[in-house]
Amino acid sequence: MFTSLNPGTIGLSLPFEEALGAARDNGFEGLDLNISELAERAVRTSISEIRERFEEAGVRPGGWGLPVNFRGEEPPDEATLERFAAQAELASDLGSPWCCIWILPFSDTLDYAANLAFHTERLKPLAQRLADHGCRLGLEFVGPKTLRHGHAHEFLHTIEGALELGHNLGTGNTGLLLDCFHWYTSHGTVEDLRRLKADDVVYVHVNDARPGRGPDEQIDNERLLAGASGVIDSTGFLHALRDMGYEGPVVVEPFDKELNAQPAADRLRRTGESLAGIMRAAGLR
Repeated sequence: MFTSLNPGTIGLSLPFEEALGAARDNGFEGLDLNISELAERAVRTSISEIRERFEEAGVRPGGWGLPVNFRGEEPPDEATLERFAAQAELASDLGSPWCCIWILPFSDTLDYAANLAFHTERLKPLAQRLADHGCRLGLEFVGPKTLRHGHAHEFLHTIEGALELGHNLGTGNTGLLLDCFHWYTSHGTVEDLRRLKADDVVYVHVNDARPGRGPDEQIDNERLLAGASGVIDSTGFLHALRDMGYEGPVVVEPFDKELNAQPAADRLRRTGESLAGIMRAAGLR
């Protein structure tokens, strides 16, 4: 596994070369891709030029978010699918097979079975285009009970649910976007992680939970930097990833309003330090 910076997770929007410098200067081994920006850059310059910028910075390509809105009233049209296929090809050429998307854990209109059918129908053509270019799709289950409260129908919010959706897609290239906050709030255990294989995990988020709240009381957009409170067992989490042979990106996603109010340089520094800290604590660096 390797550490990667995703500026968006700490409320930053940085141009490509500035983001590369931020990753390098703050100790990250990788930089997640803004795939839409890089697709436009590849037209202006070349894939080789983008690859050279990564090499010059000493930073490797990380993962990337699914750039297609699959939740609209109509499914993505053919032009959108063709553009997405070209983005997947670019990511593959850069050495970044890790695409991911989060799954809303409730619906006010669809029961579980209908919602599963909807996600299967909408995501399968996207997963297939990723497979065509050697890329994978990480599906993120969202764990907090507080987010599901008050909605008509619950949807998948556990490891098992996300794996079920991937199985339904049937494209052979899906797995989990595994976020330790969602693992914790879904009452997951280290033993649950140890039942997974490396192929079951595509991409990883780390962070920490607010002290004084149990798993069912945590709020999705109120988290902390990785290792900040010790509520989440980051060492057990990372050891399970190591032991299963996970080799993809590890990204901090804190959703911390206090952090996001700080200057960009401080956010980047503190995020890099938090990730390095839990890696050292787990004996992985």
